[in-house]
Amino acid sequence: MKNLLYIILTATLLGPIGLGCAPVKSMDTYYAIETSMGRLVIGLYDETPLHRDNFKKLADEQFYDGTTFHRVIAGFMIQGGDPNSKDDDPHNDGMGGPGYTIEAEITPALINRRGALVAARLGDGANPERRSSGSQFYIVQGRPLTDDILDQTEKQITQNTGSDFAYTEAQRETYKTAGGAPWLDMQYSVFGELVEGFDVLDVISAVPTPGTTGQGDRSLADMPLEKIEMTVTYLPDYTPSN
Repeated sequence: MKNLLYIILTATLLGPIGLGCAPVKSMDTYYAIETSMGRLVIGLYDETPLHRDNFKKLADEQFYDGTTFHRVIAGFMIQGGDPNSKDDDPHNDGMGGPGYTIEAEITPALINRRGALVAARLGDGANPERRSSGSQFYIVQGRPLTDDILDQTEKQITQNTGSDFAYTEAQRETYKTAGGAPWLDMQYSVFGELVEGFDVLDVISAVPTPGTTGQGDRSLADMPLEKIEMTVTYLPDYTPSN
């Protein structure tokens, strides 16, 4: 498959070795992602400066304006930011970018919780350093999970890295209540989070696709049947409500 996010729910979890640690996140940079289905507001983490500064650069250059959420999977995530999605060829969506990749910024403190803003990337076979796409990103929708699933995830990471890995109690509680996609942890660079528009995230996640309706081009199984374009705008005076 050609999309940058090469993931299935049973994917083997490989990643840097490390114990889970208490999340340390600071945000003072916010952007609105306006769509026909409503507004999403994201905050960028200061703990991932390469990804933060790159997103700021592209957004301020209006690079994202007119791109689409070209891939949606209900209960998992929505993906966008590919400049190829501006053209009339849907078959090249998921293959584009600004012409460069970004060094990975992966840490156990930043997890794929519901609302996580994460850089897409090519799979390990073509990208062993796990460098991020220069522009494509996904926002996790996810579902609440059980302790058993989290235990299995920890064991999988431990088995594949050869060193103990464990979520903190706070991270476990987040996954059990808010939900997320822990099988992506320690593989992708999480560089921000959704702070407003979770209802919009859910609406976009549920839009009709060839895969869910049987209509349209079956080779574009996860692409919305109608384009969901975005406009990204800096919010200099934004203050999260919580």
